[in-house]
Amino acid sequence: MRRPLGGLTPWLVQRLSAVFMLAFIGFVLANFLVDPPASYEAWRAWMGNPGVSVAALLSFAALLMHAWVGLRDVTLDYVKPLAARVAVLALIATALLGAGAWVFRILWLVRA
Repeated sequence: MRRPLGGLTPWLVQRLSAVFMLAFIGFVLANFLVDPPASYEAWRAWMGNPGVSVAALLSFAALLMHAWVGLRDVTLDYVKPLAARVAVLALIATALLGAGAWVFRILWLVRA
């Protein structure tokens, strides 16, 4: 029996999001090793760069997708009553969407 929303798609989301996050972390570390920001204003200017802010937003979106797949799988495996499963998944989705909105707001304010 095939599990709904299971199989190759969540596996690919998990792996591709991990690869993207690793690449972004490598980019940030390399940038800070080569040219570390000397002040908050320098860091803010670097984050205000459209390429960096879009990459940071995509990296956080990848983190949220990665977390969703992992938490969804754990919930589906260990929470058996349907009502509890739906409630837990709704709480997880609400928390992840809230975190995503918060990061979007932060990155938007950096550009302002």
